[in-house]
Amino acid sequence: MTDTALEATGLGRRFGGRTRHTWALRDCTFRLPTGRICALVGPNGAGKSTLLALAAGLLRPTEGSLRIVGTDPASARKRLAYIGQDKPLLPGLTVAETLRMGRELNPGRWDDAIAGQVVDAGKLDPAARVRTLSGGQRTRVALALALGKQAELLLLDEPMADLDPLARHQLMGTLLADAAERGTTVVMSSHILTELEGACDHLLLVDGGRIRLGGAIDALVAAHTLVTGPATAGLDPHTVVESRTTGRQLTALVRPEGPISADWQTMEPSLEEVVLAHLRSPDAPTLLTPPAEEVVA
Repeated sequence: MTDTALEATGLGRRFGGRTRHTWALRDCTFRLPTGRICALVGPNGAGKSTLLALAAGLLRPTEGSLRIVGTDPASARKRLAYIGQDKPLLPGLTVAETLRMGRELNPGRWDDAIAGQVVDAGKLDPAARVRTLSGGQRTRVALALALGKQAELLLLDEPMADLDPLARHQLMGTLLADAAERGTTVVMSSHILTELEGACDHLLLVDGGRIRLGGAIDALVAAHTLVTGPATAGLDPHTVVESRTTGRQLTALVRPEGPISADWQTMEPSLEEVVLAHLRSPDAPTLLTPPAEEVVA
């Protein structure tokens, strides 16, 4: 057993040829401990799907390395489950046949109860063929396969995007309850930050192909302070992530370096405020808080 679910060192992935290429990820270094529920956030094209595909062993790094539960992604296949955005399923199989396939491909690990719970909650007809299902129904079947496998690591790329709000809330509850019971590590990308904020205890913010923020959510939020005061007041020696001036008043998100002057009113920011400020300020320095920064050489 290992206490590290994902560990990247100088990880990079390039697409295209040698003369004309694009880096989807570059120089990513971070550590995710086991048992965490990790929100993977960032704008479209930031590299989130590429990172998850690398972790699932569907892509190989162009540079650097990525360790999954103590081994390489190819060797960790039986210990992880991955759901991509397209949720590929065999269209000619019925729902019941799909679940039976999951059982037969994962002998000794499969949990019929949790897989059946996910499917039954959606009132799916076991005899219905996958090709006839809606996007949300296919999502249920894909999640049933992932949870039924009892994987140590779940990699979920926009898993709830096709679901209505009620179904999303119900399935998120099932996912989190099962992960808590088994100690499963979950890495989940989504554009709905408020949904992830209440469910996750760890964050990886990817932007421009690199990790901008990483670590326990409580520690990342606590490392920042929102300040408001006169535009003439100074903010040295604090690190300013973002600042806005309205009339004679300035509002800024800072990383304090010592006591903040009494000239400023202070308050704790929300996770959303921290993330959006960093996305609007691409030159703000990267922040990895323990244990995200504790990469083993």
